[in-house]
Amino acid sequence: MNNPTPDPDHVDWRAAEADPSAPADVVDLAAARTRRTRPDDTATDTHFDAAIDEEPQPGGMPVDPPAADDKGRQPIVPLGLSTLGAIKSTIKYGCGLAAYHAGFHGLRAPWYALQAGFWGTVGVFKLIGRQLSWWWVTEQTGLRQKAADDKDWQAWHKLHREVKATRAWRFCVLAGEATTLAIGAPILWTTAPWWALCLIGVLAVAGLARMGRPSDRPIVTSAVVTGRFRRINPDIVLRAYYAANLGHPDKPGQQVAFGGTMARDRSDTGSQVIIDLPYGKTWEQVLNAKGAIASGLDVSVNQVFLTRDPSSHRRHLLFVADRDPLAVAAGRTPLLDGKPRDIWTDVPLGLDERGNKVGLLLLWISVLIGAQPRKGKTYFARMVALFAALDPYVRLTVVDGKLSPDWDKFRLVAHRIIFGTVPNARDHDPITHLLDALREIKKHIEDANEFLSTLPTSECPDGKLTRELSRKYPQLRVWVLVMEEFQTYFETDDQAVNKEIASLLAFIMAVGPSAGVILISCTQKPSGIGAGDVSRLFNRFRDNHTVRFGLKCGNRDVSMAVLGSDAYSEGFDASSLPSGSQYRGVGILYGASDDTPIVRSYLADAGDAEKILQAAREHRERLGLLTGEAAGEKIARAVRDSLADVRSVFVAGETGLWWSTVAERLAGNLPEHYADLTAEATSALLREHVPSVSVKVRGTVNRGCRLTDIDTAMKGRKTA
Repeated sequence: MNNPTPDPDHVDWRAAEADPSAPADVVDLAAARTRRTRPDDTATDTHFDAAIDEEPQPGGMPVDPPAADDKGRQPIVPLGLSTLGAIKSTIKYGCGLAAYHAGFHGLRAPWYALQAGFWGTVGVFKLIGRQLSWWWVTEQTGLRQKAADDKDWQAWHKLHREVKATRAWRFCVLAGEATTLAIGAPILWTTAPWWALCLIGVLAVAGLARMGRPSDRPIVTSAVVTGRFRRINPDIVLRAYYAANLGHPDKPGQQVAFGGTMARDRSDTGSQVIIDLPYGKTWEQVLNAKGAIASGLDVSVNQVFLTRDPSSHRRHLLFVADRDPLAVAAGRTPLLDGKPRDIWTDVPLGLDERGNKVGLLLLWISVLIGAQPRKGKTYFARMVALFAALDPYVRLTVVDGKLSPDWDKFRLVAHRIIFGTVPNARDHDPITHLLDALREIKKHIEDANEFLSTLPTSECPDGKLTRELSRKYPQLRVWVLVMEEFQTYFETDDQAVNKEIASLLAFIMAVGPSAGVILISCTQKPSGIGAGDVSRLFNRFRDNHTVRFGLKCGNRDVSMAVLGSDAYSEGFDASSLPSGSQYRGVGILYGASDDTPIVRSYLADAGDAEKILQAAREHRERLGLLTGEAAGEKIARAVRDSLADVRSVFVAGETGLWWSTVAERLAGNLPEHYADLTAEATSALLREHVPSVSVKVRGTVNRGCRLTDIDTAMKGRKTA
């Protein structure tokens, strides 16, 4: 019978045990596993720890970083002592750490002493018990009892003689110990210096306390708690994906593979690896299985992050955080230093899920912020506005549709500020003031673009606004418009006003960025606003924002309204963000860059905001850049006699005019008051005075007003 070809992976364990002196074969486990996962392998044994490429994942770091350089040589001088700056930093860090430990344990020293005294007393009795047990040779009792049970009298007598001799010798030892203690202690007490007695006492109490305390009850509390987290390895990752039905280890062509070596991320807060799904599995299936993947990894779903790989629809990056990163607060905003900021640089928003700083350049964009109530929407928008306020060259217009105190302190710096939609204690005519503010911004945009076109190419080579131009010319200042709960201004009682507001906002969004106008819009109701044209204008305004920040939303539809439908198809759903007070301010930043981070936003509460705004006002006062209401300017809102103005546009022989004609003539005669006036707005302007009737002009009938009605209204007002 022919001998079969020996299997290089086979080990004859029986032969090895029969001849222990035989030389053992060293098995290369990595090579064996690699052979086992080859396509032509016919073995039925399948191991999840599949061989992966040797090349590390770009941007990551090895799980166990090498201690030497690429030539295997370790640095002669440690990095912490390699330069003068490193030495200073090391000393500073060491002194700070020592001071912290000294303060921590110094405060708890009395409690440590009480515990040491108590457990030291317990230790005395334990020590005496152990000495007596040692003297009596209690460990031999079982042997003697077994000999007696077996009726082995010779063995029993032998053990008895041994134990008597051992007890006699150990008694002498204990007697000598007691004599030495009885004689030596008084002598030591009278002759030794005080510091030696204190040292001996401390050591004795410490030793007895250690002996007396339970093993799980340390006396000294640890000053630094070491984080514990679950290590992720390839076996666990494969187990998770197979448990989520994203592949099968035993079916041909259904194995999950790795696109690179598993690595720690750059911030060393988690593990990451590129996953290649089996052919036929898609990115959408991975998104739907995120909860199952987290369960297979035995971690919280908040610790699992999936990033789509543009190179393949079945490839993605899996990042597993050591702990829930979204529950860790980003801390207070760095704006609290009160230093001037530059709107031409990134505003610090917070930290992403990996601890990286997230910023946003506000120039040339508009930002939509949406969330459920009490999820941090206003705090986030206010933080962005605080950054703009710290740049003294930025004009700020704040419109608060929910009439809350959150924005009240912006009176210190705001060029214009509007509260509410109906007359209130802080704003007696908010709708009129809003229309005036929006018209002012529209005129600024038109004037700025016109002024840019007149500048020589030597000063403005591309015809675009620059940082230098915005600081040199007052008419080119960057302007930030903040709209809190902007949907309320699409739902006023006057449809004509709604349309005008929508038209002005649409113009500002479309043309404003070229003139340095930045729009920040907040809402908790991003859909279902208005009807007809107003609903269409609202949706168009909402959808045209270039950058979106979605905090916790109630459902998928609301998330899609805030982030956009494209974001949902890419796996970003603000309704899936975790709930709870520790997750306030956590949101998805979409559209700012190719990356879409989950941001833990910095915190700036009401007290912080007031402190920052006071500093911002001081910067503006020092440079003479306070404008508008913050500078005490009264908005030029002359009280117009609307009836007299309309009466003045009638010419001899006209008995009635269409509303469109009245609006056109008013805008032409009094543009400073009636610019952008529409037929609907004109009708609303005179609704309380004259009726809207059908007027026939040159054979065509349209809605308008009659001259007799206007004269009657003016006469009635005089007699009253």
